[in-house]
Amino acid sequence: MSIGVSMEELLGWSEESSNFWKAHLDANPALLELKCGIGGATNVQQLVRHIWGAEMRWARRLASEPEIPWETMPPGPLEALFDLHLQATGIFKRLLANPQKDWEARYTLTFDWLPPDKRALTHRKILGHALLHGQRHWAQLATLVREAGSPSGFWGDLLFSSSLA
Repeated sequence: MSIGVSMEELLGWSEESSNFWKAHLDANPALLELKCGIGGATNVQQLVRHIWGAEMRWARRLASEPEIPWETMPPGPLEALFDLHLQATGIFKRLLANPQKDWEARYTLTFDWLPPDKRALTHRKILGHALLHGQRHWAQLATLVREAGSPSGFWGDLLFSSSLA
């Protein structure tokens, strides 16, 4: 017997986490300027841009849509960044609902820094990465804001997600 967590469940968990952080940062906007060295960001707003911008880029790759260059993505405000997440989630949902989508198809990354033998990945693996990437960073953010004296109360573990029974 094979047992697993579905991509739909991971997407639900991703949505819960993103909704939590959007609400928390809306309620505590000063946190957006908190210094941060995660994901190449210098502050929390840049980290949020990194998380939701990466979601958008992965979603568009999987949908065979042109990528949005980093330099043209909005640097803020938070609402514009959250819109990237909402758009990416819409693309992921559309792809997951498509019975014709070939999740074992290969996508070849063109990152020069990536060794050639690591560049060809299945769409399934890319989607899994896209959905787990943000979770890792949200956990880092929870630690950052707690250490800065502003605990978020983030219950981000999959164990507490309502997307998985």
